[in-house]
Amino acid sequence: MTYKASGGAKSRVLASSRKSPLRDVKVVGQSMIRILQKDNRVIKIIIGAFILVLGFAMVSYLIPGIGDNPDAASNAGVFATVRDPGVLGKFGPEPTQIKTVEVNQAAQQQLQQQRLPDFLLPYMMQRAGTMLVQRAILKREADRLHLDVSDADLARELQTGAFARYLFPDGKYIGDDKYINFVQTYFQLSRSDFETQVKNDLEVNRLEALVTGGVSVSDNAVRDAYKTQGTKVKFDYAVVSADDIRKTINPSDSDLETFFKANAAKYATAIPEQRKIEYVSFDASNLPGGKPAVSDGDVQAYYDQHKDQYQVKEQVKTRHILIQVPAGADAKTDAAAKAKAADLLKQIKAGANFADLASKNSDDPGSKTQGGELPMIPTAGLDPAYAKAAMALNPGQTSDLVKSQFGYHIIQTEQKDAAHAKPLAEVKDSILPVLEQQKSGAAEQTFATQLAAEAKQNGIDKTAAAHGLKPETTDYLGKTSVIGGLADSAQLLTQAFSAAKGAAPASVSTGDGFAIFQVVDVKAAHAPDFAEYKSHVLDDYREQQVPQLLNAKLTKLEDRAKQLNDLSKAAAELQIPMKTSELVGRDGQVPDVGAMSGQAAVAFTLGKGAISAPINVGTTGVILSVTDKQEPAAEDIAKNFDATREGLLSQQREEIFKVYIGTLTDLYTKKGAIKYSAKQPAPGTSPFGTGS
Repeated sequence: MTYKASGGAKSRVLASSRKSPLRDVKVVGQSMIRILQKDNRVIKIIIGAFILVLGFAMVSYLIPGIGDNPDAASNAGVFATVRDPGVLGKFGPEPTQIKTVEVNQAAQQQLQQQRLPDFLLPYMMQRAGTMLVQRAILKREADRLHLDVSDADLARELQTGAFARYLFPDGKYIGDDKYINFVQTYFQLSRSDFETQVKNDLEVNRLEALVTGGVSVSDNAVRDAYKTQGTKVKFDYAVVSADDIRKTINPSDSDLETFFKANAAKYATAIPEQRKIEYVSFDASNLPGGKPAVSDGDVQAYYDQHKDQYQVKEQVKTRHILIQVPAGADAKTDAAAKAKAADLLKQIKAGANFADLASKNSDDPGSKTQGGELPMIPTAGLDPAYAKAAMALNPGQTSDLVKSQFGYHIIQTEQKDAAHAKPLAEVKDSILPVLEQQKSGAAEQTFATQLAAEAKQNGIDKTAAAHGLKPETTDYLGKTSVIGGLADSAQLLTQAFSAAKGAAPASVSTGDGFAIFQVVDVKAAHAPDFAEYKSHVLDDYREQQVPQLLNAKLTKLEDRAKQLNDLSKAAAELQIPMKTSELVGRDGQVPDVGAMSGQAAVAFTLGKGAISAPINVGTTGVILSVTDKQEPAAEDIAKNFDATREGLLSQQREEIFKVYIGTLTDLYTKKGAIKYSAKQPAPGTSPFGTGS
């Protein structure tokens, strides 16, 4: 689907643009005057409407931005806005705003699902933003085509669609409370926002069905596709191992030295920079006066400052029987439900078992199987009428009928807690370690600052001796080395490799304390001597030679095999091992060959007895000869015909809908209907710069 003007139309537009605009206005004006002089009311109304529309169009065209949301481009919380394309789109329905927080959430989900590193978030933000913009475009197109989704459609989708297993297990509704908890936990949405999103998805699905409804696949295409998918092959294959070739490469010292000199630039910094460090470390046990003590007053002060952390919300544990009244029910339905609930209450007061009656009669599927029992729940999460009645009862008491938004309840309170703060005695043991850590950490930081200041004046050795500490000097270390005497030496090494030799001593955390350190000496990155680096040079030399030798051996094997028309004989002559595969399909794996969906898929295109070209799979190279080939039988094709057709249809529908989305996006872009925030990169640009 394209939106291009023909060449002729374009040339006519360009030609007309070269005429005098005053001449055009004059001609049009004279024509309109003649028409208006006639006593024709209909024509006058039509022309009046035309002038009104033309006026709006001219104002919109001549004053850029009129009709747009003035805050859309500057609002930091908005990633992009989408409106209907064209001039009238500026005066049409409200633009759709794609919020930055929505884009960020979608990008984070993609990172987690694909297990990608966090530094790719900017890239994922652009992908997620584009996806949400396109979704907004599709929603507007579906609205334009009146593909509306009703509340009944939504209810049917929730009961029978993808969410049915969670919301209606075994065909029974889990209840409003669990429903709300489900959408909050898994989608971080309110119930209304979740249902709006499901409706939007259904509307876009209808649009996709409309666009791709005419897709068809011929019977022959279905048969050919299943033949391709279902064909299996068995083959002999010769394996040339890169490891075996590597072992045959044994250059002389002279060859290696020549290679070393030729690659001098590569080895110029092969020995990384190293540093020798002097340091003195301590932990809380070395603090002057020992570890600082925590007093009862300290605990009380902390408790008073953090009382909000120890608040327990009002909560209640109950059993209940619900006789449901559907939303919008008439008075007759309501009265029938109330009468049924009243009868059950009468039985309970007469001594009937509450749990048995709940199991048999309650309309709450989430609790009826437990005899109506609900767990301890904060009353803020309950219906207000239910919560008020439950808290008014003492444990063991049963309520009269209670009307909530769901219907009529009979409530039995089992346990309740009024809102209160946990007493200090109950939480003291959790406060003590926090305060001990805080006090020790502060004391250690103060002591580290003191030692660093003394070391700047007197040096590390004298400072250590003055405080009964032992200084240490490391060997030459690399940036990723480990200092054995420290719990965590990563921060020390990081700072040491950014400090100058002989710079003033500095303090750094070591995980369980602090260290005062100074860089004593620096060995810059440099080229190694050939003799000390010979083993590494040999490895590099072999790695450079292996690909060329591997390809040469495979080519020689292929030529000889095709001369003899026998892969096994050729492999035997060249002392290359042969192996035999099982009968495998395109989804199979073969040792030393790998996935049959990769380069080895060529086996499915070869006839029986044919010999392949070399197949290089990295650590090995193989040449194969097909020994057996089995295509699916006619009955197998017939048995899987419908599933294969549906797979092909789904694939073609997806491709067609992608083209449709791309065409729509181009149209909206050209018509200025998509406006990205000024703070967002243009769509399609890389967040990593032009080189990405």
